[in-house]
Amino acid sequence: HGCAFPFPETQEPNYVATMSSTTTAVEETKESTLVLKAPPAEPVNSRFGVLCTTDLTLDISMEMHKENRQRVLEYLRANNDLPAKTMVVVQGGEAPTFHDTDHEPLFKQESNFQYLFGVKEPDFYGAIDVDTGRSMLFCPRLPEEYATWMGRILAPEEFKAMYEVDEVHYVDEMHDVLTSKTPSRLLTLYGINTDSGIVAKPATFAGIADFDAPATDTTLFVALQESRVIKSEKELEVMRYMNQVTSEAHLAVMRNCAPGLAEYQMEAIFQHWCYYHGGSRCMSYTCICAAGNNGATLHYGHAGAPNDKRIEDGEMCLFDMGGEYHRYGSDVTCSFPANGKFTDAQKFIYETVLAATWAVEGELKEGVSWPDMHTLAYRVILTRLAAAGLVEGDVDDMLAADVAAVFMPHGLGHMLGLDTHDCGGYPEGSKRSERPGYCSLRCVRVMKAGMIVTVEPGVYFNPYLLEKAYANPSQAKFLVKEAIDPFTGFGGVRIEDDVIVHKDHCEVMSHVPRTVADIEAVMAGTIYKREDLFKPTYGPGITPAQVPDVTYSAASSGGGAGAGAGAGVTQATPGDA
Repeated sequence: HGCAFPFPETQEPNYVATMSSTTTAVEETKESTLVLKAPPAEPVNSRFGVLCTTDLTLDISMEMHKENRQRVLEYLRANNDLPAKTMVVVQGGEAPTFHDTDHEPLFKQESNFQYLFGVKEPDFYGAIDVDTGRSMLFCPRLPEEYATWMGRILAPEEFKAMYEVDEVHYVDEMHDVLTSKTPSRLLTLYGINTDSGIVAKPATFAGIADFDAPATDTTLFVALQESRVIKSEKELEVMRYMNQVTSEAHLAVMRNCAPGLAEYQMEAIFQHWCYYHGGSRCMSYTCICAAGNNGATLHYGHAGAPNDKRIEDGEMCLFDMGGEYHRYGSDVTCSFPANGKFTDAQKFIYETVLAATWAVEGELKEGVSWPDMHTLAYRVILTRLAAAGLVEGDVDDMLAADVAAVFMPHGLGHMLGLDTHDCGGYPEGSKRSERPGYCSLRCVRVMKAGMIVTVEPGVYFNPYLLEKAYANPSQAKFLVKEAIDPFTGFGGVRIEDDVIVHKDHCEVMSHVPRTVADIEAVMAGTIYKREDLFKPTYGPGITPAQVPDVTYSAASSGGGAGAGAGAGVTQATPGDA
């Protein structure tokens, strides 16, 4: 089940689905029509042949947001000498319109406001008494006509019960209500997002000039950033849920992918699965569905390159997609051959990236430096590229010359939470490196338990970066051009997991096909369930999963598909030893 192509009521589906399966595969016939290949038959209860995997989506308790508010207040009290009767005042997101029209795009709440209050609606304000922790919301006073077009207007008391705050008033009462509280200072949100370079918007409302509310005070921004970096158990529950949905959606895409389909059809399958099965109305970011050479473009899929290429036989696919739920996101990338069978060259590049992924995850725990993990990924990639003859020379010398950044120009990963590139990667006082690759790091922290990061190494054959490197003598001497040239048009491979940092290990939330053997089995239709996929685990006494040694040789390879692909991927536990 899980086909993303609904059938009209008058047409019977030409397949049946099993409740234990997760997807159906798609094959292209000689007549260029889609034939759905089904797992063993069991009845389904949907006229579209699609069976929902859950009866209900995850229930979100407002206790999570109460805990979030408390965490911010504790940070403010512990790290700042604030006067008594200080109040936090934040402004929620405003309802946008599309350029000069009256069309309203689907509203997504401002991230910090979502963290503190979990409010779905636009045009709200919130306030918190730092001393007592009492919380207030201010809702817009809507015109009566709103009920005609948008539904019944909720009263303040209903919002109070819905969002479990202490008080709710109208926005036009905000000045008078705050005045009655006699605050000594208002802390508003001001600070620079280190990913975008954009300044967070401080709250503004009629009469704010009557209060002591410094417009460029970063106190609240830092407190929110440091609080959001460490996820609570309730937040982790939401993100594990979204990773489960996203993993199932990637599995559906992999099962349905075939040469002849368009990239956007893979995007459509993913979005359908996330929404239909997981209640994920929005994606965390614009889907990247890159086939062939498009995989060398890191953020392919934008308006100018809208996932509109036809997928060709023999190409690699790089699909970077994640759904979100209650504004908490996921960010998972799968790379695989469009026809379901790796060539020797594809297998070599893929397992090079997989080796880097597992090496980092095997070391990731509280106390390690994220830039050091980036270097570890670079070292693994260069070592394997050298073993195959694509680069030559001492690995340490290549690291010093930034050769790895030619093949992996982006950072190893980023913080993940309410934003895909979540806040807090650069704490106060941090400086961004100027070195290639390292300058793209979105995080430079020492890891702490409760952080969520993405681990996403990659190898890309980007013509622009390669030409620059060939023209740079300090890098060109390490590059074996005649061995790299056959990868022209290859695109790239990226593997991305969403990972929770623990005291002595990391927990990989993503559960998608990762070994060559599992990918080929899923695409051949012999693995249907996520539970049957290999998933590495990490912890004291557990030997990290190992990728087979490099057997590919640029000098002798014919580029054909390798027999026995994926054999040798192992993981030993204390009980296995």
